[in-house]
Amino acid sequence: MEFPVVKLIDYADRTESLQANPNPFALVTAAHLRTRQTKNDPRAHYRAKLDLVRLPYRQGWDRQRVLDLFAILDWMMRLPDALEQRLWQAIEAIEGETKIPYVTSVERLAIQRERRQGLEQGLEQGRLEEKIEGLERLLVKRFGPLDEAIRGRLDAATPEQLDWWTDRILDASTVDAVFEEH
Repeated sequence: MEFPVVKLIDYADRTESLQANPNPFALVTAAHLRTRQTKNDPRAHYRAKLDLVRLPYRQGWDRQRVLDLFAILDWMMRLPDALEQRLWQAIEAIEGETKIPYVTSVERLAIQRERRQGLEQGLEQGRLEEKIEGLERLLVKRFGPLDEAIRGRLDAATPEQLDWWTDRILDASTVDAVFEEH
């Protein structure tokens, strides 16, 4: 058995013919070469990625094949956020021209909803951590260093419990009195 060896760099002067080739491996090879050529120039990187994204649409690839290729391109050709946003707008325009959705509007809305939910959860977690830190600071100032059991209670508390304990801190004579049930 013989296995021919080919260096991708040997195809550097043939990127145009690779891009015209309907074979997906030719396009991936072209993507690799274009990634290397535009490595330190984000704008050139963007233009190269956009050119490569257009090709499967022009060649009439089905949706799943386009998605698979774009996953590879996205992995190979990372862009700064601003250029990534421009790319998404360009892809939407391409979809409008070709009537082949790259990412459907429903998928885009689902992605946006997931991002919003993640942001809301992050904000909620941040508010909870601020409450814990604030109450801990007050407890230490009023009663001195806290033991691990108290710290554990704070970490496991609900926002309502933290509010209740914060309200009780001024009237309690000991740290344990803050946490007593009434």
